[in-house]
Amino acid sequence: MTQVSACRMPDILETNEGKERRVGVEIELSGLGYDELVTLAAKMLEGTPELKSRYVTNLQTALGDFTVELDSDPIKDLDLADERLPESIRELGGQAMDVIDAAAERVVPLEIISPPLKFSSVEVIETLVDKLRNAGALGSRDAIYFAFGLQLNPELPDLSPETLVRYFQAFAALYEWLKYRHQLDVSRKFTTYIEPWHGRYTELLMEDNYHPNLGELMEDYLEFNPTRNRALDLLPLFAHLDKERLERHVQDPRIKSRPTLHYRLPDCDIDNPGWHFSTVWNDWVVLEQLANNPDDLADIRQLFRERRKLNLHNLTHSWRETTDDWLAKNGYV
Repeated sequence: MTQVSACRMPDILETNEGKERRVGVEIELSGLGYDELVTLAAKMLEGTPELKSRYVTNLQTALGDFTVELDSDPIKDLDLADERLPESIRELGGQAMDVIDAAAERVVPLEIISPPLKFSSVEVIETLVDKLRNAGALGSRDAIYFAFGLQLNPELPDLSPETLVRYFQAFAALYEWLKYRHQLDVSRKFTTYIEPWHGRYTELLMEDNYHPNLGELMEDYLEFNPTRNRALDLLPLFAHLDKERLERHVQDPRIKSRPTLHYRLPDCDIDNPGWHFSTVWNDWVVLEQLANNPDDLADIRQLFRERRKLNLHNLTHSWRETTDDWLAKNGYV
């Protein structure tokens, strides 16, 4: 299979404004030094690097500005060249930074953050990931303390409550299947930031008569999930839609307003030759297709509501297995 055809496309490629939908991608990794990663990424993406601070570099490319950074605010914000610091501290600090650098690059993930990419351009991430693997990049499985992720920030076709509900319902139905498909490394499984949505919220969401307006939709979610630590984090989207309402429930400066979902579930298994960005992407496309097929979505939601009934099927099949069978029978996989 060629790299161009590795990444499937959903049926809905444009927003309601007629523009091609876009997605931001965040890749956490280790195994390479910061300067080495900047040099490699600049070469692979044909970009021009511009150092913004000690551990933050912009790469200006034809697709937009990528960012390479050390994913640790206290370290990347250090500025020992600041002339306001006493000279003695600057000198001692400079020596200490050599030790800090060596330790940080070993235990703190480096991160590549893409600009919003058109869906039709995501194969550039497939190529980038494969080349970084060949260069020695490491993922979550390399050490027990690594919990590196590959995150997607897909733009939605539109921001109507009806569309949002469909996407939320599709994710709730597929969560167990997606978790299994991504084969999360043990270090990621024990973190709190990829938790599923609260069970009481999911039960409410999957009811046939759930037709909230935007305010009701946000209030229902935030009552049970007032945190960024969810496998599908809705807080950036809610900050874009109604920041004042969001801040009545959650006040966190790390929340960045954007008209996208924030899919945090997949781990980054970049040093595994059998792991590819396209696998993660194509599983997301399954969710896309389900969200935009109302009849199938209603069918799997009914199965979801029946999953706790005491019958032979439920006694002998997990919800993940039921989902797997349903997706295969209906031509999604």
